[in-house]
Amino acid sequence: MANSKRTLFLKRRMRVRNKLRKVTANIGRPRLSVHRSNKNISVQLIDDVNGVTLASASSLESALGVVGKNNIEAAKIVGAAIAERAKKAGVEQAFFDRGGFLFHGKVKAVADAAREAGLKI
Repeated sequence: MANSKRTLFLKRRMRVRNKLRKVTANIGRPRLSVHRSNKNISVQLIDDVNGVTLASASSLESALGVVGKNNIEAAKIVGAAIAERAKKAGVEQAFFDRGGFLFHGKVKAVADAAREAGLKI
């Protein structure tokens, strides 16, 4: 029986997330989690030890000026915004959690923009 695309995506997401949770528990560095839909892109900085979200950014925020857009330019703006908010929260380093998405295109643009803005991923 063949696996569906959704099942393969969920397996990939849990494989990546569980590996990162093991590493973050030992080191204590937060996780930068990316979610991408067909219309928007969002990013969260998550502390797995305490189970809290430290900072977040999304293309749904009107302050970023990319409401309802899901392209590489919007991903760069969201990546720069999360790096700026992470610095305000006192976070200098994070692990990048791509979820089940490939590290390509919009997901890569978020990571590159966050790195350029000073967040060590």
